[in-house]
Amino acid sequence: MTASVLFVCVHNAGRSQMAAGWLRHLAGEAVEVRSAGSLPGDQVNPAAVQAMAEVGIDISDQRPKVLTTDAVEASDVVITMGCGDACPVFPGKRYLDWALEDPAGKGVDSVRPIRDEIEQRIRGLLAELGVSAPA
Repeated sequence: MTASVLFVCVHNAGRSQMAAGWLRHLAGEAVEVRSAGSLPGDQVNPAAVQAMAEVGIDISDQRPKVLTTDAVEASDVVITMGCGDACPVFPGKRYLDWALEDPAGKGVDSVRPIRDEIEQRIRGLLAELGVSAPA
């Protein structure tokens, strides 16, 4: 069975989009990937798009999406990134809260370390899920 992971942040424009991009890139078809925001922004953060492009991952076609209860119910693991009480909690789901700096309003130089920290967390998550990622 394919694992399903949902990344949630407030605007679904930076951290959750980078995390979803990393997971799609490293897990391929082995993991179903979703991302959403409690108050979605108008577009994905351009600095996040640029930082991901530098490592060969294109998230330029992604759009912020509103968080729905259906998305949470359909996911095995829900990873929140600074959405506080806005994220719905359902029994029987695995929740992780990743305290990551918000890239909103920052330039690409400030977004790179956030991108790299997200990559390390995604690799750890894949190991927990028993999915082998490329080195």
